[in-house]
Amino acid sequence: MAKSFDLVSRKVEKVKTKNREIKTEIPVLESLETVKQLREYEPLSMSGQPLVVWNKGKDFNVSDKHGNKWIDFSSGVLVANAGHGNKAISKAIINQVSRGLLHNYCFPSEIRAELVKKLSEICPEPLKKVFLLTTGAESVECAIKLCRTYGKKAGGSKKIKIITFEDDFHGRTMGAQMAGGSEKAKEWIVNLDPDMQQVPFPNAFKYSWADEQLENYSDEKCFNMFLDHLNEQNIKPGEIAGIMPETFQGGWVQMMPPGYARILREFCNQYDILLVFDEVQAGFGRSGKLFSFQHYGIVPDLVCCGKGISSSLPISAVIGRPDVMNLYGPNQMTSTHTGNPVCAAAALANIKYIFENKLIENSCKLGGVCKEYFGRLKKKYPDIIGSLQGRGLVWGLVFVKNGTKDIDTDLAHEIVKKCIEKGVMLFAPVGSGATIKVCPPLVITEDALLEGLEVLGEAIEEAAESN
Repeated sequence: MAKSFDLVSRKVEKVKTKNREIKTEIPVLESLETVKQLREYEPLSMSGQPLVVWNKGKDFNVSDKHGNKWIDFSSGVLVANAGHGNKAISKAIINQVSRGLLHNYCFPSEIRAELVKKLSEICPEPLKKVFLLTTGAESVECAIKLCRTYGKKAGGSKKIKIITFEDDFHGRTMGAQMAGGSEKAKEWIVNLDPDMQQVPFPNAFKYSWADEQLENYSDEKCFNMFLDHLNEQNIKPGEIAGIMPETFQGGWVQMMPPGYARILREFCNQYDILLVFDEVQAGFGRSGKLFSFQHYGIVPDLVCCGKGISSSLPISAVIGRPDVMNLYGPNQMTSTHTGNPVCAAAALANIKYIFENKLIENSCKLGGVCKEYFGRLKKKYPDIIGSLQGRGLVWGLVFVKNGTKDIDTDLAHEIVKKCIEKGVMLFAPVGSGATIKVCPPLVITEDALLEGLEVLGEAIEEAAESN
């Protein structure tokens, strides 16, 4: 379970390397007034991250105003793909602001036209229409709306069911949370939509039938579990309007077996079901490909994008088949801040930077470095690292109690705390509360990545010894 970090400063060992520096107590005593002010005026829900008051970001580093510098393994929750304070993105933002156009609703603008054209160009067929929004959750809400609209048009009033997956996260708005896979997270809704149903995600840590490493694994048997759960819930394929998984599960960094994903695509084709991939955190080079669904060798009908789309400002998108995206007429599907000109400028500069500087290739290459290091780490700590999953520059280590599959949130939390004290920035454990997620900006260098991984290894060793 999530918990707050203690408001207690403590002396830690000083650190000074090329990539990180710790010269004060952690958290910094002088910074606690800011933290206390935030805790006084913000809701309790905002108090879950390590107590570092961010002041500056550059490339793969974040710093406070007291001389401390961290190697960032968070990317600000998988946003800063092109690095913090990226000069090209900053310049684009400043240029747009200097023109005096900060907002234009749905009235046409050149910068929005450039961005949607660029997004259409980089997407595979048939993903050729682009609807710009603000947040990832908003893009998910839009995808749900399009699925149901398409389903009703294709199959009548009964073809409205939305199938999502247990443990998936799609956002915190009502529709996105109903589509999410956490029962506890949606208790507040009370009156849940009976036509939004979840089935198990093929998670190798949780289910042996999803473990490709086992000799008796088969894609067909794995997908049969999907069909079995539909049958158990009395869901007929012809009633399904859309199926929407996270491309990889954020709380586990667990991808589907590629063969399972391909069968799922065929199933959707057979029953005229829209396949939606939630790529909000998975896209724009994060997993070593432009979009993570490309690991599966298939293309969805709709894709939800956000976070790394701009590496900075809030903007998201639904990209999809023209016949689906055009279901609504003029002024029937809009958003107040759609394609905000400043955000659009940031996104366009970000996409150009990612391609021109080969960040996707860097992500792929350094993913191999991560795989090798984490593989050694899992062999060293087989009793406490219950699961290791990842691609490119997104990896998840799930910590468990010795030799079991029981989640160890306290151990994961302590490891994050120690990393912060040593100069490596991580966000609080995710998923069930015991997944440490390693996801640095895609601009990170190999030497900085290895240095940060070594620090994480030290923190695991120290926390394991004191556990």
